[in-house]
Order: sequence, then C-alpha cells, then structure tokens
Amino acid sequence: MYIIYHCYGGAHSSVTAAAIHLGLLPEDRLPRPEELMALPFYDQTTARDHGRLRCLGEDVAGNRVFVIGRRGLKDCFTTLVETFSSRLQIPREELLIVDTVPCVNLMMMVGGFTSRRLGWTKIGRPLVIRGTQKAFGHFVRLVRTVKAQAAGGTAR
Repeated sequence: MYIIYHCYGGAHSSVTAAAIHLGLLPEDRLPRPEELMALPFYDQTTARDHGRLRCLGEDVAGNRVFVIGRRGLKDCFTTLVETFSSRLQIPREELLIVDTVPCVNLMMMVGGFTSRRLGWTKIGRPLVIRGTQKAFGHFVRLVRTVKAQAAGGTAR
C-alpha cells in the first residue's frame, strides 16, 4: 500500500504524521525539539519542494509512506493522485491519501509561515515546534486511524 500524508507546505504536519507512522517519533510522549528537527524535511522545505512526493520509508507492514506539500490544491489533490495512480495501474485500494491539516493549530500555522515563507527561522521555528508538541496527540490519533485502515485494506 502507498500512504500519502499531505499538507499545505510539506514541512511540518505531514512530516510529523509520517514520522509517527514510521516510528521515527514516539507515540507515548511529546517529542523533544531536537527530535523534531532531526526528522527528514521537518521545517526544511522550500517552495521548490511543493508538489514533490517524497518517500520517508516503509512501515513494518511493508507500506510505503510518503509526504507532499500540495499548496492550494486541497480540493482537487485526492482526485489528482487517484487519476495519476490509475494511469500507473495502481489500484485505488492500494492508496491511502491522508490530509494532516485538521491536526494543525494556530501556533503551527504562524510558526510555519514565519519560518518557511518569511525565512525567519529564529522566530518561526520555536513556534512551529511548540505548536507541533501541542498538537501531537491529534497526530498520534490520526496515525493510529490510518494504520488501522491500512491493516484492514480500506483506502480513503
């Protein structure tokens, strides 16, 4: 199965969810700032990275886990991925397309914008890290739901 976590910029919420999914972050406690910053792509993406599907790894069940920043394509993103994958003859039931934006809080939005868009990492990075920690329980619940869907073979 292919599991695609997507968000606006591909730098924070999708990376956090994928990292939890792959066991790169703990599920039972808040990650430390240095753990978040050690993640591939966390608070590192640029505008050139938007729209690029990046594989973070394979989970214990053999599912490939990806992240992508989709910018303003929220409403048509799932259709786009489904259409493209069908052209590659990947069955729809082999895809899980997961929007991580509902887990994002205001602190993550402001911090992410300040760090990634404005380039003010000294201000934005601590905000987005703290916001990620505050929202962490939401990410863990989302990932548990996704893992259950993947185990049951139910795509969404």
